Amino acid sequence: MRIVFLGPPGAGKGTQAETISKIENIPHISSGNLLREAIEAGTETGMKARFYIEKGILVPDQVVVGIVVDRILKNDCGNGFVLDGFPRTLSQAKVLDEMLKTLGDSLDIVFYFIVSEQTVIDRLSGRMICSVCGANYHIKLVPPLKDGICDKCSGKLLQRADDKPETIIERLKVYREQTAGLVEYYKKNKILKEIISDLRIEVISKAIADIINQECKKQKKTMAG
Repeated sequence: MRIVFLGPPGAGKGTQAETISKIENIPHISSGNLLREAIEAGTETGMKARFYIEKGILVPDQVVVGIVVDRILKNDCGNGFVLDGFPRTLSQAKVLDEMLKTLGDSLDIVFYFIVSEQTVIDRLSGRMICSVCGANYHIKLVPPLKDGICDKCSGKLLQRADDKPETIIERLKVYREQTAGLVEYYKKNKILKEIISDLRIEVISKAIADIINQECKKQKKTMAG
């Protein structure tokens, strides 16, 4: 399955992508994580990305597209992937479709996460990320066993600069402006599925899994016919 998780920051895409990645045994590809790795490595792409991320502005297409496409072309994506945080603009979506077309593939499902602004602010302002392995935590929802320390690798937990309330509001504004065309684009392609993500994590996970199972059955039936 080739899946995209579309939605604003804080909609819960990362959490759900990790779950689906394990269930379907396909890579979870986060454009945010790829960019952060580039920033930590001090690459030219990373330095460009840092400027935009710290201001709460979407990283330009030309910076993001190359790094994501390179990841998709790796062998472990042969049976599919879950894209989290990409595409974010209509131009990115078209580049992705063209790239997949050259490989004889296409996206199967695009999940559109619908969430209230207040939920996003509550989630992101309490979020912490491991500075070593990138694991996600939340002060209230998913707290670490030991304050400020990652359960997985004992790395230090930090709040991202763009997870402060004032920056979150700006990120949501920018997101709405730059991604408005994406929803209509994927609706037109008849692969968009809406997910209400103000709900509990396990409820959202079940809704996503049910849709994927239905799509798999539909594809098998089509192939058999």
